[in-house]
Amino acid sequence: MSAPAQAPAGAVRDSHGRLHAAKTHDVTVVGSVNADLAIALPHLPPAGQTVRGGDAVRGLGGKGANQAVAAARLGRTTALVAAVGDDADGRALRTALAAEGVDVDHVGAVDAPTGVAVVLVHDAESTIVLGPGANDRLDAARVESAAALVSGARVVLLQCEVPDEALLAAARLCTGLLVLNPAPARPLPPELLRRADLLVPNAGELAVLAGAEPAADVEALVRRARAVRPDGTTIVTRGALGCVVVTPAGVAEVPAASADAVDATAAGDSFVAGVVDALLSGAGLVDAARWAARVAAVTVSRPGAAASLPHREDVERIGEVAR
Repeated sequence: MSAPAQAPAGAVRDSHGRLHAAKTHDVTVVGSVNADLAIALPHLPPAGQTVRGGDAVRGLGGKGANQAVAAARLGRTTALVAAVGDDADGRALRTALAAEGVDVDHVGAVDAPTGVAVVLVHDAESTIVLGPGANDRLDAARVESAAALVSGARVVLLQCEVPDEALLAAARLCTGLLVLNPAPARPLPPELLRRADLLVPNAGELAVLAGAEPAADVEALVRRARAVRPDGTTIVTRGALGCVVVTPAGVAEVPAASADAVDATAAGDSFVAGVVDALLSGAGLVDAARWAARVAAVTVSRPGAAASLPHREDVERIGEVAR
């Protein structure tokens, strides 16, 4: 058997022992794209009843698309690996993503309808019903076909509106920082949880990962985060209560930024993008969480999903940037 090839002199390896690839993008997102249909309601109807709402608004959505657009609007070179249908919605959403400056070379068309999300907005909160469609066709082979895009990103950003096999393929290809937003919540492969450099769940999602009821207080939240990832770094978001940064070395609470809440859709996506943006600028975790809180505050003050995501100057207007 021949000896394994030697790494070039001066080659740099990541924390998992893999050679760094040449970086071509700040952020590559592997995730979902949906056509959103949003309707504002005075209240959710009980079973078997109809409630009259506002005019339906169609737009770009999906956690993958939202996070890609959020990163691009904050000034980051961003690519998206995703699947849409070979239909009018898929073509329109791909065009909308490209118009935001997102690299869509690996947003492929598949033989399935484009994903659709029905967003019911009530009391500044959103209840979402998802028809995954093409998102469920994002498999390992499609991610591996974008290997250069994934390995060439400074940050790879994952969420859970696509199959586990796509997430695992991206994690194995990543040579930069791997950030996992485990939403919508579901149990995840241990390999993926171990590989993530940063986990960003909300309190409910963390409870699902732990297989337990939501934590009642911060101390319980910290215990749960450390049970899920004993040696890992986690930022747990808590809506209007802010977030908790949990590392092996310590814990820090970060308050939410003040906002006149209109619609919480995409708030979590913008928070994750804000954390990534700050980390790419060299911020520490606590300062990154503070910046992300400002990004999310702008998002919840506007209606819609991708439409609500702020540009950098929008965030800078609401207070001095802690960077």
